Amino acid sequence: MNILEKIIEHKKVEVAVAKQQQPAGLLQQLPGFSRQTYSLKQFLLDETKTGIIAEFKRQSPSKGMINDTADVVAVTKAYAEYGASCLSVLTDGKFFGGSNEDLQKARVNNIPILRKEFIIDEYQVLEAKAIGADVILLIAACLSPERVKELAVYAKKLGLEVLLEIHNEDELQHICEDTEIVGVNNRDLRTFTVDINRSIELSKKIPGDKIKIAESGIHDVETISIFKNAGFKGFLIGENFMKQPDPTIAFAAFVKLLKAKVS
Repeated sequence: MNILEKIIEHKKVEVAVAKQQQPAGLLQQLPGFSRQTYSLKQFLLDETKTGIIAEFKRQSPSKGMINDTADVVAVTKAYAEYGASCLSVLTDGKFFGGSNEDLQKARVNNIPILRKEFIIDEYQVLEAKAIGADVILLIAACLSPERVKELAVYAKKLGLEVLLEIHNEDELQHICEDTEIVGVNNRDLRTFTVDINRSIELSKKIPGDKIKIAESGIHDVETISIFKNAGFKGFLIGENFMKQPDPTIAFAAFVKLLKAKVS
């Protein structure tokens, strides 16, 4: 059983328990459920913004502990202040050290928030809305094309946008009318190996009406320039900042370099 399969097996149990502890009806009563969401599409298409989806991530199965001292409010506030187009917050606890509370705390920021989670059930989409997310992640590697369609339609009914993540040519079939934002993960979630050329190779095969995002393995502004030239509008970066002693300083310095290169 590979890493992704282990995560999904655990997620099935986790979701079943959550449904018992906090039924859907209770989720709909939470304050976050009735808030007006921000549009990731609008933020990514705004040429005055960086296009960076800055991630708050404490650990990962491949790297272990990345940063166990960073404060989610302080880090995400700095991300927003220095030009992030979106925040990505890990909510998986067992494998990534995240929580729903992390996303709720990050909601003090007035930019879109992506719930970075392994979503397999409508309950998790409802939960994402209730805790303050604007966008959900659907990972093609752990869902059928039909399941992606069902979950994407459900998300849109709740006023959420969808980021569909693919990492190989076979997963292009998961793209549908309701997945308007498509991310290419340079990290293979089955092996956690990284190949930054994956986004470039797949970019020409993604329908032209989709907004494209490059994910993982981005460590410098030169890589972003390459992706921009290939038609990408968004760049999901987490570990590059979170592994630094102070992610806020690392992000501010990165954006300064990026703006200098663009100007």
